[in-house]
Amino acid sequence: MNEDLNPGDIFFTRGTALISRLIRFFTRRFGEKRTRVNHVGIVVEGGSADLAVVVEALRTVRQHRLGTRYRDGRTQVAVFRPVNLADQDIATIVGAAQSYVGRRYGYIKIVAHGLDWVLQGAYVFRRLTRNDNYPICSWLVAHAYAKAGKDFGVEPGAASPDDIWDFAAANPDKYVQVRPLGILD
Repeated sequence: MNEDLNPGDIFFTRGTALISRLIRFFTRRFGEKRTRVNHVGIVVEGGSADLAVVVEALRTVRQHRLGTRYRDGRTQVAVFRPVNLADQDIATIVGAAQSYVGRRYGYIKIVAHGLDWVLQGAYVFRRLTRNDNYPICSWLVAHAYAKAGKDFGVEPGAASPDDIWDFAAANPDKYVQVRPLGILD
């Protein structure tokens, strides 16, 4: 699929590394079907999948071309496009995402996700880690969208990549999948 990506699009990845598999395991709620993705970010400049510029939380929040990181032959990438946003909403989301560039990753938030998993997904420990200075991938996406008054069916601080995926996939009136999960070609 050669669909160009647009600012505000949400990209998801499914990696093969141990940490990717652990994230998928620990973001799955009891009784929920298997988690499909372990990472999420926002497209901030449009273009082909190779050339589109994205913002994502890695060791630090980075802005770079999607293809630079994910054309590795192993990581699967999918993209959902919001269909219920005005141009101003998209500008707000992109600006919010870019405002986090350079910040260090919120490893404590990952620990909080794990502790909440033990509590069957209760939003307890994640609520206690409300520090905007150290984002994780899903936190960054959920908070950027919250700046435009949008959510993914959960509090922004409670969102996981799986929550964002499930919401986008279940709401075709709000999101359309423009790139199915697969290797960048």
